[in-house]
Amino acid sequence: MSLPTAAPPMSPTARTTPTRGRHRVVTDREQLHALLEDALLAHLGVVVGDHPLVLPVAFGVDLAGPDAGGSLYLHASVAAGWLDRAAGADVCVTVTELDGLVTGRSAFHHSMNYRCAVVVGRARLVTAEDERLRALDLVVDHMVPGRAATLRPSTRKELAATAVLAVPLAEASMKARAGGPGDDPDDVATGTWGGHVPLRWVAGPPVPDADCSTPVPADVLARAAALR
Repeated sequence: MSLPTAAPPMSPTARTTPTRGRHRVVTDREQLHALLEDALLAHLGVVVGDHPLVLPVAFGVDLAGPDAGGSLYLHASVAAGWLDRAAGADVCVTVTELDGLVTGRSAFHHSMNYRCAVVVGRARLVTAEDERLRALDLVVDHMVPGRAATLRPSTRKELAATAVLAVPLAEASMKARAGGPGDDPDDVATGTWGGHVPLRWVAGPPVPDADCSTPVPADVLARAAALR
């Protein structure tokens, strides 16, 4: 991810200011950037007709992009029924990493360790060719760093079928939890076990396609190794 020239405050508006669980609130924008670096999947929330719709989307990030606070690029299909409703509208994008299961000594104190960001902003349909090509490279490189440079250029047909939305990162909030349960002293005294189970990404060895005769490239090997 490219670095921004100046970082805005994490939650500059009322709609991105958390109202509960303030002890979980993250105010350091660098931690938001780190979460976006780690996560592989985002969810886009948009109102379509008379109902809300939440969709999983691949994404890429340019912290020095043209939008306020940097640009969060979302991959889409031009045939998607929700695209026209999202472009030019206020949307919500969430990114979550589950880091652990928290097993308390009571049902009330069971929880999860997590890092979660909520980004709210006006979605912009990327139409400039240079920016769109760069955004698509960022989406590919977010999955496998360095991969885009090894691929052939996209064809006109492929580009015509692909859409990119840009959402400003300026309006964001983030919460995080780590560690064990916050059990009551009386529950601890019972001797019931309490603690947490850490979770992490684990990648298996790359599996070549059935008609692939070349060795696994270094970028794919490196990505798999980084997720073990």
